[in-house]
Amino acid sequence: MVQQPDYRDWSGVISLGLIWGGTFMVVAMALDGYGPVTVATARTTLGAVTLLILMAATGRRLPAPSPALWGSTIVIGVLSTALPFLLLSWGQQYVASAFAGLSMAAIPLMVLPLAHFFSDEPMNARRLFGVTLGFSGALILIGPGLAQIGQGAEPLAQLACVGAALCYSVASIFTRRCPPIDPVTLAALTLVVGAIILLPIMLISEGIPRWEGTRPGLAIVGLGLVPTAFATLLRVSIIRSAGSVFLTLVNYQVPIWSMIFGAWILSEALPLRFYIALSMILTGLAISQWFSLKKLLTER
Repeated sequence: MVQQPDYRDWSGVISLGLIWGGTFMVVAMALDGYGPVTVATARTTLGAVTLLILMAATGRRLPAPSPALWGSTIVIGVLSTALPFLLLSWGQQYVASAFAGLSMAAIPLMVLPLAHFFSDEPMNARRLFGVTLGFSGALILIGPGLAQIGQGAEPLAQLACVGAALCYSVASIFTRRCPPIDPVTLAALTLVVGAIILLPIMLISEGIPRWEGTRPGLAIVGLGLVPTAFATLLRVSIIRSAGSVFLTLVNYQVPIWSMIFGAWILSEALPLRFYIALSMILTGLAISQWFSLKKLLTER
């Protein structure tokens, strides 16, 4: 059964919101000097190396061979690193970083029905209403793009961002159902899987990367260390401690921070539908997660 979240879980969710909310801005900076495959590969590889060093420094060892464990690790690695990183990096060439961040708010709306069927976190009428309201907001967000499919790259880029959100949603369910394993080891192995997949793709499509200047260079290094290595570790720990549905509370913050960073630092224009979608999605999240929010307020 899912355990009640403690203050450590709540502090982790708050930290993840800020880190991931700023990630889309940093990706946009990295794309000023590097191709999308290189950005996705670099952050995955740097994150994997960082966590492997941490494993060695703390004496952690690889788990014993197990088809169930290794199968889960591969699936999680594909769905939580390789595929969503690639989709987001490619999509952010054509859409604002604020859009990419706002699309991540759809993750909990996808996790709830998935958790109902594949986990021990059942759906009820209140959650169903919240999901329906949130998805309506998501449709407002991507609606204009859906009407323009085939008219340039931007509509496909919008779908790529939403597709990345779906990857994260499915990955969180697999993480919750994964056989017992040390969180650091699991985080490291999933990033290794992503790096193994992306490295040959990068070498074939974009070649060996070079230093392309201070801003994109530092951005790509930062992506590997903070929102990838550290945040992947924190994400795995929260899911295994408090459940995949609880982790989705991070998405209250991600779209807000992504819009703030995008407008303030990158001077991105934010159309009215962004704010309407944000309001509907966050309201839907609040309804679906009402008891978790109520518990937080009563325990403070």
